[in-house]
Amino acid sequence: MYTADEPLYPIAVLIDELKNEDIQLRLNSIRRLSTIARALGEERTRKELIPFLNENNDDDDEVLLAMAEELGVFIPYVGGVEHAHVLLPPLETLCTVEETCVREKAAESLCRIGSQMRESDLVDWFIPLVKRLAAGEWFTARVSACGLFHIAYPSAPETLKIELRSIYSQSCQDDMPMVRRSAAMNLGKFAATVESAHLKTDILSMFEDLTQDDQDSVRLLAVEGCAALGKLLEPQDCIAHILPVIVSFSQDKSWRVRYMVANQLYELCEAVGPEPTRTELVPAYVRLLRDNEAEVRIAAAGKVTKFCRILNPELAIQHILPCVKELSSDSSQHVRSALASVIMGMAPVLGKDATIEQLLPIFLSLLKDEFPDVRLNIISKLDQVNQVIGIDLLSQSLLPAIVELAEDRHWRVRLAIIEYIPLLASQLGVGFFDDKLGALCMQWLKDKVYSIRDAAANNLKRLAEEFGPEWAMQHIIPQVLEMTNNPHYLHRMTILRAISLLASVVGSEITNSKLLPVVINASKDRVPNIKFNVAKVLQSLIPIVDHSVVEKTIRPCLVDLSEDPDVDVRFFANQALQSIDHVMMSS
Repeated sequence: MYTADEPLYPIAVLIDELKNEDIQLRLNSIRRLSTIARALGEERTRKELIPFLNENNDDDDEVLLAMAEELGVFIPYVGGVEHAHVLLPPLETLCTVEETCVREKAAESLCRIGSQMRESDLVDWFIPLVKRLAAGEWFTARVSACGLFHIAYPSAPETLKIELRSIYSQSCQDDMPMVRRSAAMNLGKFAATVESAHLKTDILSMFEDLTQDDQDSVRLLAVEGCAALGKLLEPQDCIAHILPVIVSFSQDKSWRVRYMVANQLYELCEAVGPEPTRTELVPAYVRLLRDNEAEVRIAAAGKVTKFCRILNPELAIQHILPCVKELSSDSSQHVRSALASVIMGMAPVLGKDATIEQLLPIFLSLLKDEFPDVRLNIISKLDQVNQVIGIDLLSQSLLPAIVELAEDRHWRVRLAIIEYIPLLASQLGVGFFDDKLGALCMQWLKDKVYSIRDAAANNLKRLAEEFGPEWAMQHIIPQVLEMTNNPHYLHRMTILRAISLLASVVGSEITNSKLLPVVINASKDRVPNIKFNVAKVLQSLIPIVDHSVVEKTIRPCLVDLSEDPDVDVRFFANQALQSIDHVMMSS
């Protein structure tokens, strides 16, 4: 504890710990900065703690990162926003270090502080800091400066605004590619604060410089600027200045730039409007879907549904569907997987007829793909197609493939099918379900993978909830009870799990007459794992059955199990007995 007699204690401890060789101690002391600042008080924090931190040139990046993070929330500890400027010097120093993550965190903290500072303080303290960093000898300072302009600019007087725009323009032409990259990355944020009169002149000339950069790492960041600037400009300026850049980038010699265009294209369509999209961007998108680099095709395929939503159905069928057909048999499994994850969303866009004629054959080919992720992605989105074409057609065309996948050699595919079964059941209706899928649900209870058996037990519960206790009594429970004598103890355990889940759905009467006797019988099993699972199931049945059944049937069975030679059986039996006592006391 700190006392009034030891005012120097916190800062002395901090100094000692920050000079300690053990990095963990140094880290811990930085993480406790707010506690130390509270102990020192606002004035001493400003006069002693912050200057000390400014001089503390710890060479370990982890400590510097923690310091950059802590200082971002330090305004309350230095006396509020009127004293916020005292936090700028240590963060300015951190903006110049070599480690990227430290610089980024320091710039983030400066933005957080700057956004709370008073306008006059921004002009007196923050803007000079931005100018110093932008003129820094080392590229690290200039990189950090680019991320601060959007905070500094709105509060600057007109003369300073001209200077800041000029400095940013110089950053866009800096000798170091890292600085130009940072300028490209932050151009959208800076442009959002600049007056519209200067957007067309200053910002667009900076943008043009970046789009013609010889480094592809700069050009690919300029692609993001296309979307940001497109939203700020008038449509006619967007068509004149942004559209040619997008079309040019879609044919860029670097695949990484084309990849960025494929990722951003649907946002750019919104910026330029419907007519230019139809004439200029659809051909560009088709080129990207047929790109010779798999990564570009993956990005383009993943956006196919979003892109189709912007177009009318005729355009989508005419231009995009032929490419989709090609992609469904692409040589790269990752392209097919990306397509499979979104292609179902095209059904509502194209309408019923086009879906039946054009998309269904593609779905079927992807459902039979050799790569499990492709099959999985199709299965998980089947409901989107069902809404468009109806369950009859879906069951005729896709159900045979689903049944085939239920026995897929990859357990994750089987798991996806199981999770989809309740939804399919609600769509197919009880009669159709019993004919086609009922036997499958029982078959999964004997699967060799535990996750499948567990999911199958949960699946039975969800089906019982969907079709009601009477249906469960007729179709599920007799088949489950038949399996209680399975020679494999793991399968017998699955049946116990299924019983505990079904009991809550079918109610006390069926539980008493059908399920409980099976559980009691299983308590005499020779395998300890079965017996302690019996104890767990009995515990779960206590709230479902009557008190008289608990006392006459469940308690005696648990008492027997509590004297079992196996320690785990005794533990779970005693736990269940305590649960009975607790219920009896509360009632």
